[in-house]
Amino acid sequence: MNIRFSLLLLCALLCLHTSLSAQLQWREVMPGVWKGTAGTPEKITLLNIAAARPDSAALGKLPSSTFPLDPDDISMKLADGKVYLRFPLERNEQLFGLGLNFKTVNQRGRVSQLHMDHYGGKDDGRTHAPVPLYISSRGYGVLVDAARYITVYAGTAVRTDTKNPPNGNKQWESQPYSDAVEMLVPAAGAEVYIFAGPTAMHAVQRYNLFNGGGYLPPKWGLGFTQRVPTLYSQQDIIREAKEFEAHNFPLDFIGVEPGWHSMSYPCTFEWDPNRFPDPQGFINNLAAMGVKANLWINPYVSPKSSLYAPLKPLSGSHTVWNGLVADFTLPKAKALFREHFLKNHIALGVSGYKMDENDGYDKWLWPDVATFPSGTSAEQMRQVYGIAMQQMTDEWFREQNQRTYGLVRASNAGASRFPYVIYNDYYSHPDFITALVNSSFIGVLWTPEVRASKSAEEWVRRMQSVCFSPMAMLNAWADGTKPWSFPEVETAVQEVAMLRMQLLPYIYSTFAQYRFEGKPPFRSMNLIDGFAFTPQLSGGKLDATLNPYEAKTRSELKDQYMMGDNMIVAPFFAGDSSRKVYLPAGKWYDFYTGELAGEDGVITVKARLDRIPLFVRDGGLIPMIPPRRQAPKPGEVLPLEVRVYGSAPGNFPLYDDDGNTFDFERGQYSRVLLKAANGKGSMEKPAAGKPFGYAPKIKWTFMTAQAK
Repeated sequence: MNIRFSLLLLCALLCLHTSLSAQLQWREVMPGVWKGTAGTPEKITLLNIAAARPDSAALGKLPSSTFPLDPDDISMKLADGKVYLRFPLERNEQLFGLGLNFKTVNQRGRVSQLHMDHYGGKDDGRTHAPVPLYISSRGYGVLVDAARYITVYAGTAVRTDTKNPPNGNKQWESQPYSDAVEMLVPAAGAEVYIFAGPTAMHAVQRYNLFNGGGYLPPKWGLGFTQRVPTLYSQQDIIREAKEFEAHNFPLDFIGVEPGWHSMSYPCTFEWDPNRFPDPQGFINNLAAMGVKANLWINPYVSPKSSLYAPLKPLSGSHTVWNGLVADFTLPKAKALFREHFLKNHIALGVSGYKMDENDGYDKWLWPDVATFPSGTSAEQMRQVYGIAMQQMTDEWFREQNQRTYGLVRASNAGASRFPYVIYNDYYSHPDFITALVNSSFIGVLWTPEVRASKSAEEWVRRMQSVCFSPMAMLNAWADGTKPWSFPEVETAVQEVAMLRMQLLPYIYSTFAQYRFEGKPPFRSMNLIDGFAFTPQLSGGKLDATLNPYEAKTRSELKDQYMMGDNMIVAPFFAGDSSRKVYLPAGKWYDFYTGELAGEDGVITVKARLDRIPLFVRDGGLIPMIPPRRQAPKPGEVLPLEVRVYGSAPGNFPLYDDDGNTFDFERGQYSRVLLKAANGKGSMEKPAAGKPFGYAPKIKWTFMTAQAK
């Protein structure tokens, strides 16, 4: 018996070190989406936790495409309990995505370990959304659906058996051409998805639609939001809302920070009776002013919470700030949270949540040695916790047929359909814009929130950027800043906030495009037709300390982006007197004046403190409403102005619904085509019985004709 047992043990040990190489077998699971299975995938995966259902009808409307890679050039090996993946890479191919990066756009030539964490100042894979997806400039995408710390060598390594060996006669290079993306997945298996093009935008669309389509926020979510200081009482918050009204400044929802809890860090999720003696009255008073309330939480359960005792057996082995870490892969744990949050918050009229500190810092979060009652490993839990919280809370509001919109610090693959915008404690204005550019590749939303500034100029520049992002937010939790904290620029700040409100028909229609077509509302120039900007390579100067090897540097277009199909946004940063803007193929016009700005090339724009540079494509239509403090309410009918740029015929699909519920998913919406050509404009008649909040008589403003 002992001999037999020893032989079996020896066999098992040998198997652990045996490598198995095989070609992945690909199966088209949705139009233009292929799936391959390597080894034995784990039960807990990113997409399984996100629980999205593909929008097969929308996927079927995209251009048909064949498998975009040569299957023979894709390799898979199982060894040492890990999956080794290799995908082909052409010489001039660029790679985008691989997490929410803040400093770089093109990820080729980089090594990353995709690890859920707070962003630490460098693009190394540790970030708030370590999505294991890359999008190729050749027009395809690759996703590895594994809730693990995946290491990616994005064209950095050269194998001995490469088909493209370095040219030995050439000058020596520290980073010779690598013809592969290689990934190491520390798991016994993983599912791999290929998203076809034919363009990079189509690959992004397929990824988003495969995850249910992008999120369409409520209209109020696209207005302005202020997050108040931590220890504000309900009286303080009501007073602040009245100040916004007195300053005629937009305000649609207000963020209530940690002091609303009877105990936070960790949280009770119960109202403090001193600062908030009447939560229902507080919510009602805000509602009477047209303002929603959004509550700050972190997920860790205080010993003083009524949730603590029932959740303790459903939580991990380690605490965070002495709070329980609930195992959200267990239905019972989710059910306890649901009951508590519905009773204490949502039933009172709370509109949503800011879900903080579910992202990282190794010394704060549970360690990788932690265990959870479901058997989910600590590493897996780290990777999925943010999307588990998003999925859970989104479900609560869907049950009420009520759209929500909030903030989160942790996200991952499969999050396209969730009502959350990522934010963090990092505070670099230029890097915030780079993150906004990168968010468009990986199916997440990002806000370059405003907190503080060293000067009035910086204040204006930050406010301008945030008003052209998924969430226009001032986060005053620490120091109580107001939009008018720099009186000398109050008018400029108010004007850009009001411009955002005027653009709500355009922005809302753009988010509808995200929902139904998968196109990100704020998008990198690399996803735009007619874009021809190529990274420039130049040899680095040798230096014995700073640069012992001659390295190639690359300039990237990471400080401008598209808002929807028609508008380029090119923010200024404090201290800039001018900046360069790249205009893709076709003519582009100044948003404010209608004057021709240029076409297919780089222009220089001089700084104006009161304006963020905006450019509209030839034939671009921009629908606008009059300036207003709050988003349109259900049943309102507003006058509409449509600005027309250039001389080319143009059209724009104007979308509308009730702005609050999910009835649009059951067909209760309107989409009418605005058309302009030869100095005349027209609008299709909306269908009877469907929500449509615009008057039939439109003011058509032909901007380019005015410029002449």
